[in-house]
Amino acid sequence: MHQTSSRLLRMTADDRPYTRDFKDLFSTLMVSLPLCSHRIRFKTYPFTFTSEEAINNLGSLKFSQSNRMPDPKDHTRIVTTTTTTTFSMAREMARSVCQRFMDARFIELADGKSTTFFPPKGTLWQLTPKGIHVLERFCQRNGIQQDHVIKLLQSSYNTMRLVILERDSVTDRLSQDKTTTEVIFRRFAGATPNIKASASISDSDSVSEYHDGVTGVRLAEARKIGDKVVKSSFTGKCAVDWLLDCCTTVERNETHEIINLFIQYGLIQSVFEDKAYVQSNPKAKGFQPTKTAVYVFTDKGKRVSGWIDGDRLSLQNGERGNDGNSIRGTSKGRSREDGFPRNQRETNTTRLTAILNDAALRLLYREYLRETVCEENLSFWLDVEDFNHNFRAIDKSKPDAVRETLAAAYGLYNAFLAPGSPCELNIDHTLRQDMASRMTRAVAKDDNAMYSSLMEVAALFDRAQQQVFKLMAGDSVPKFIQTQKYIEVAGDILEDERNGHSGVERSLSRRYNSNGVAP
Repeated sequence: MHQTSSRLLRMTADDRPYTRDFKDLFSTLMVSLPLCSHRIRFKTYPFTFTSEEAINNLGSLKFSQSNRMPDPKDHTRIVTTTTTTTFSMAREMARSVCQRFMDARFIELADGKSTTFFPPKGTLWQLTPKGIHVLERFCQRNGIQQDHVIKLLQSSYNTMRLVILERDSVTDRLSQDKTTTEVIFRRFAGATPNIKASASISDSDSVSEYHDGVTGVRLAEARKIGDKVVKSSFTGKCAVDWLLDCCTTVERNETHEIINLFIQYGLIQSVFEDKAYVQSNPKAKGFQPTKTAVYVFTDKGKRVSGWIDGDRLSLQNGERGNDGNSIRGTSKGRSREDGFPRNQRETNTTRLTAILNDAALRLLYREYLRETVCEENLSFWLDVEDFNHNFRAIDKSKPDAVRETLAAAYGLYNAFLAPGSPCELNIDHTLRQDMASRMTRAVAKDDNAMYSSLMEVAALFDRAQQQVFKLMAGDSVPKFIQTQKYIEVAGDILEDERNGHSGVERSLSRRYNSNGVAP
């Protein structure tokens, strides 16, 4: 069984590739490259590639997923299902895509020098810790076992713990609600202040200190501005560098968007404006991404980051952090434990539903599952949501759309459900047999029969999604809601409820509404 699809990069309204397609394209390119050692001026650079290699391979790039399994009807016969995805582009487009990879901090010059332009030849490149992390997640999902890739992933270069940002499934825009912003901000700040002895050290162009994604943004212990000395400050450029290196941001504009949210929610404030930049960029009044613009953490930002004791709600004892005011009997009938309405039965099922519908809790839950090595359950559940959304939106009069969605279904099956798949899920035997029987059956060539096959597959995915939901609700959710991070963030959500900020703002964090449409 072989399903093939050729893909164009989906572009957002602001003319950039969708983040998931962009990361998949990058990872597919890296897998296609030899990533061998190159020697330049008496120095050897391991796991590197040239501009020419990248551009040539992008001209015609193929990625195949294969899975071998016994035929459900005849166990003496082996059936192989293969999904092949092809990307193709002209040479100048390939160079432009490589430029985007560089701008997203997926790759950097091997010699450590900085550049703003990806030349078509004559340069040597290596993956950044961020790029290696993106590649690792792709390989885990797709069962990539090529030796040259495994050696890189097992090397000392693989150090990053990337912040996986939540995005709207239709527009690809970052989630902007207050609680999600504060979750990102805690990582941005770090568990403790990352203070440097001088501004020259904190303002350095080097980003090697951010190789793990855990260390917070660099702060100058004391910075003289005019006749004043400012404590624990950072520049606009430092903030952009951290967000580009340690999050799944794919362009500078996204970092500006996040930092403006930090300012909007009162987490940081400007102490010195880059007036020259504002004059040439009037829309940058709030944030300037330069070495001249200087910012500090507000008292609220220090409390949110956990640097100082805060006046926060405690979900463990139903009390407000320092003033002792009980939160029992809060507005809108919320319970004291985790913000669920009193008129609902507080079960792990309702808790999981709330987590999946809230970007901030979803981000934390994903990190928790990654730490406990069962992130594939959440990934599959969310991927089926995306698949169902695309399936419902199909125009049956366009065979290419049906064929591409069917190819995506085989990709999901080979990644999560096929026997021996790289992220094989724990589903019951009957469903696994039904799934194998359907997915190993040949798909008819005529359009109506192909759509009928797709309907059958979608129904099976729904069953698998329900089982995975029950598994998460019964296993990981009871443990997750006991973690300090969940208790703090759920307390913040409850605080928003009390202050009347929950309405539209929090609904914007949902992936789809009840009709399957993004808000």
